[in-house]
Amino acid sequence: MTAPQSSLFNSSSWVIPTLDKQCIATIDGRINSKTKPLGALGKLEDLARQLAQIQWQQNQPTDNIQIHQPCMLIFAGDHGIARNGISIAPPEVTGQMVLNFLAGGAAINCFCRTVNMDLRVIDAGMLQAATIQHEKLSEKRVGEGTGDFSAVPAMTLVQAEQCLKYGAEVAQQQISAGSNVLAFGEMGIGNTSSASALLSLLADLPPQQTVGKGTGIDEAQYAKKLQLIQQALQRVSDNHGDSVQSPSVALSEVGGFEIAQIVGAMLATAEAGKIIIVDGFIVSVAALIATKIAPLSRQFMIFAHTSAEQAHEKVLQLLGAKPLLSLDMRLGEGTGAALALPLLQAAASFYNDMATFESAQVKV
Repeated sequence: MTAPQSSLFNSSSWVIPTLDKQCIATIDGRINSKTKPLGALGKLEDLARQLAQIQWQQNQPTDNIQIHQPCMLIFAGDHGIARNGISIAPPEVTGQMVLNFLAGGAAINCFCRTVNMDLRVIDAGMLQAATIQHEKLSEKRVGEGTGDFSAVPAMTLVQAEQCLKYGAEVAQQQISAGSNVLAFGEMGIGNTSSASALLSLLADLPPQQTVGKGTGIDEAQYAKKLQLIQQALQRVSDNHGDSVQSPSVALSEVGGFEIAQIVGAMLATAEAGKIIIVDGFIVSVAALIATKIAPLSRQFMIFAHTSAEQAHEKVLQLLGAKPLLSLDMRLGEGTGAALALPLLQAAASFYNDMATFESAQVKV
């Protein structure tokens, strides 16, 4: 099963700019001229450097880093494998939590309000569509949940392609509305199972290294989860061979509608030259898939935190990522990404406004 030449799974479908490396010396000169010892702001200096490089245009210096209308995009979808009782909650909770997001009652709502970040929810394919209309909700439904990938493919290749298209449309709409920072979250009972299976297929890792306890399942549920994912990997191997699988095969065989739409949204954000804030394990797996489709997308990714999910560090290593925070969180929803936004704002603030030794007439 291979994607056609015109497919969004081909890198040629995404026109992503290559960032100018020659500007780094100028950016570093500005950072190093600030009234502080060299390197004294640590990771904030690395962050400011990346932000300034992303916003460097036409070989002109970036006078100021701009953070415009940062927005959290939460993609929601259901998973057939969740019917096997391998999560702390039944699949119906996905839709219930989406209603909670829209009512403003979830952790991600609290954090977005705290950091003044807009929030949008996208129904990528829940079991049932939301029963209400809401200005913060977009319907991009590809199906009523995926197939149980322990026994059958999660989705068709056509559906996987549709997910990339829908995700790109969501990001493009938000960017057109003025956002230059998009953060990504997810909601979907069973989606750690999908992310673990995806990681195994994409990195040729045994499930013992990729499967964790998600939001807190017990030992019996963990053993069943591991067994079902082993079963899925064997099914994929029987059909496609034992080699590392392509993004199109991996997503169609074991993916989730919400994960695939995040991939498309990330690629569209990179294509527009805007900033991507990556949340935890599941969103990081989507980021890994995006970089396998279009490697240049990695330039625009900022990694928010290290999740408590055991395999997250493996994904981060594959991406060469150094997250900003480590808070032992494993909630999802984009919570880590929202908490990272103030660090982007702080990096922009010192880069834009901190005095230089010369302007402050400080001599060292």
